[in-house]
Amino acid sequence: MPTSPRIGWFTAACVLVSNIIGGGIFATTGLLARDVGDPLVILLLWLIGALFAMGGAMIYGELGSILPHAGGDYVYLRQAYGPLVAFLSGWTSFTIGFGAAVAASTISFSAYALRMVAMEDPGGWIAKGLSLVLLWSITWAHSRGLAAGGRLQRLLTTTKVLAIGGLILMGLWAGAGQWDHVVTGGSPTGRPTLGSAAIALVIVVYCYLGWNVASYIANEVEHPQRTLPRIMIGGTLFVGVIYVLLNIVYFLALSIPELAREPVIPVAEKAAAALWGPAGGRLVAALLCLSIAGAVSAMVWAGPRIYWAMAKDGAISPWLAQLSPQTGVPVRAILFQSCWASMLVLSGTFEELLVYSGLVLALFMALSLSTIFRLRPAHSGGNDTYRAPFYPVLPAVLVAGAFSLVAYSLLQRPAESLWGAATVLSGIPLYLFWKRSRPLEKSEQEPTI
Repeated sequence: MPTSPRIGWFTAACVLVSNIIGGGIFATTGLLARDVGDPLVILLLWLIGALFAMGGAMIYGELGSILPHAGGDYVYLRQAYGPLVAFLSGWTSFTIGFGAAVAASTISFSAYALRMVAMEDPGGWIAKGLSLVLLWSITWAHSRGLAAGGRLQRLLTTTKVLAIGGLILMGLWAGAGQWDHVVTGGSPTGRPTLGSAAIALVIVVYCYLGWNVASYIANEVEHPQRTLPRIMIGGTLFVGVIYVLLNIVYFLALSIPELAREPVIPVAEKAAAALWGPAGGRLVAALLCLSIAGAVSAMVWAGPRIYWAMAKDGAISPWLAQLSPQTGVPVRAILFQSCWASMLVLSGTFEELLVYSGLVLALFMALSLSTIFRLRPAHSGGNDTYRAPFYPVLPAVLVAGAFSLVAYSLLQRPAESLWGAATVLSGIPLYLFWKRSRPLEKSEQEPTI
């Protein structure tokens, strides 16, 4: 069996940063302006999301240090709660966590690309075609091997960070006199309700998801017990600063009613056009298309490692456990995920995918975070094992917060909640089928790539 080369901390950090900074931060502030209507509340939500993500990164840093194996949440949940919960986590990662996230990002990519050339085609076949071209071009690149995928990821992430940094600096300079938009911005919806703020927080948390992505590729990272916690915590802090600054730029450029005006999705392009005119807006749209491509690349890399680990474990078809003899990467698992994401591109919408994904991922995030209560006592660890601070208060607060988001989502968006629950529960018959056909292995040593 071919052995994949290891990647260094910088490449792994590029995967994490690109995976978090996808299309959400460039598209969701318009939705929040429409539904919440208060710039200070919106900024507060982004700060709360950053604190939540930082705490989660600390917990996942310890989990990754304890169990530095490919598969991330699937590995932790299997060790803590058994094969059924682990299988449903992997099934959710495939259907929603990565499949829906890839689809949502590619839809956002096409929205920016079409606005860049002043073409109106919301939800049309041209936009869907652009989304699929992006997805399958990146799928092809990662199927060529880990070295090629790493080069692509470093290029996309570096360009992305430079572009966003330039946007922030120029935006703060150009909008320096518009602080009244932040302090006294008008609201098209009146005072935000608790329910609307809760749904908004679900969307914000969704935009921060990805701080745990390094755990999915743990066996491909050099010195994972030391490297994973540093990447997760440092990378998440870096992204949180970027998110807050970007939202300040949006509010400096546009008032709340302007942000909430249709079309609400291309927020960054609208803000740039307001600050520098149509030409500046088109240039920023092009740079953000590249940014979103970096996020899709990170998800195409990380997600299939979960299904590969599940297949090696006997939880799903062994067909997905095969590595390419030429490249040593799980090409079949990569194609499997991209086919599902393509179906979602053809059938879903951006906002539906956001809420649909955020709800179910919040549930499994709570379960994964709670595994530390079982895994820390069971693994004394060594000198290289990272220990999250403020235990057990920190994980308890995070788990309670995640379950609260789920509860509010169930009340406010029952239709999406039912679809999310149905998706998770649909994995139970598949689990029973594969359990009968090939019993799960009981070894605590996880497979490696």
